Amino acid sequence: MKKLTTKIWLLMCSLLVATIAFMYILSNFIYEELYVSDMEQSMIEVGEKLQTMYRGGKVDDALIARVEDFNAYSHFQIFAVRNPRELSACVPFDIDYDALIGPVEREQLLKGQTVTKVGYEKRFDRPIISVILPFTEYNRLEGIIYVYYPLTKISELATTDVGLLIGGAALFSLFVAFFIAQGLRRIMRPLHDVQRAAEKMSEGHYEARVNVASKDEVGQLAEAFNQMAQAIQQEDEQQKTFLATVSHELRTPISYVKGYSEAIGQNYMTEDEQLEAIQLIAREAGRMERLTNELLQLARTTQEQEELELYPIALAETVREVTAILYGAAQMKQIEINEMLDEELIVLGDEEKLKQILINILENALRYSSTESKVQITTVAEEQHAIIAIKDTGIGIPAEDLPHITERFYRVNKARSRSDGGSGLGLSIVEQLVKLHKGQLTIESELGKGTYVYVKIPLMEE
Repeated sequence: MKKLTTKIWLLMCSLLVATIAFMYILSNFIYEELYVSDMEQSMIEVGEKLQTMYRGGKVDDALIARVEDFNAYSHFQIFAVRNPRELSACVPFDIDYDALIGPVEREQLLKGQTVTKVGYEKRFDRPIISVILPFTEYNRLEGIIYVYYPLTKISELATTDVGLLIGGAALFSLFVAFFIAQGLRRIMRPLHDVQRAAEKMSEGHYEARVNVASKDEVGQLAEAFNQMAQAIQQEDEQQKTFLATVSHELRTPISYVKGYSEAIGQNYMTEDEQLEAIQLIAREAGRMERLTNELLQLARTTQEQEELELYPIALAETVREVTAILYGAAQMKQIEINEMLDEELIVLGDEEKLKQILINILENALRYSSTESKVQITTVAEEQHAIIAIKDTGIGIPAEDLPHITERFYRVNKARSRSDGGSGLGLSIVEQLVKLHKGQLTIESELGKGTYVYVKIPLMEE
């Protein structure tokens, strides 16, 4: 965070330096282009008006006197001379004649053009701007008008207010620095909070949250962090619950297997009791096998990165194969499985995983339906999807349990035994497999009346 603050301060300082440089360049531009140019133009206009007094011939003393009399009415210094070398006797500073009027300047004057010079004059300690206008006749230079004016230095333009300007600039800089510091502190506070919360989370304190005080990008970052922290906390809690539940699910059959095997090994049982114990061991071992297989299946479907290779499947045929597999279980409870299948439905799916979806749903329907009841399987087309509807008239699911029915190890009846309640992983696996098929699982139920399960799978595009 200190590095980010430093970067922002450096950015502010860079902008300030750039602003100062720009103002310096702008002030010099204004000085050169406005002040100096305005002076030059004014001097040329005055010189051209005086130039009109020349009527040709030799420049006489009367003309020179009339031009010099104009000094009383102008803030410029104006002189008229016959020979440019006479200027040194008129102006109060030394003039380098060759530098003032060289061959190039003389050619300009002979052509009737104006010559402008700007240079530093030591005596005045400031730049001097001068304008030279010719008196010419028949391509002869009869005399010149010399107009000059000491320019005000750019620093002197604000001499009277320089103290006020410096003080104001200092106060303004302090004012800006204060508000920048306050703004940075306000902006960086939630970032510091996010940093501290992230450090806490790295130590395992997933309950850490950030106070969201704004709706800007920083506030959105804090909100996103809180959502991420909540998701991580929920995932951590689910993982702990998952591990505890798995441990609990495996502890009982393992204890049965261990206890009965030790009893058999030490001949604590009669032959009939040993036979019964062996059957129990086999049953518990089978249940552990089913549980581990379901856990592996759930892990694969949850963490699977690659998409399933989906291919066309005749849905009605797949449903009939599944009902044939479960025919024996239905007969044991005298449950009738009715089918209303659309023979023309071709879906995109993985046949084995699609069968697993249907088997898990139908096993639940059979398990929780009463003897001599019915289970209805219907397939219909809806837009670009096939709907598989499985309806039973079993015990149903309470409304408060329905949102959690696909959670891992979730059982509606917490007191239900493992033998008749399943592992609690079936619908979790179903939900994951349906998602891998780019489908949707919907479960509706009413306590005491039955359950409706809808599986939505994309149809093959024609």
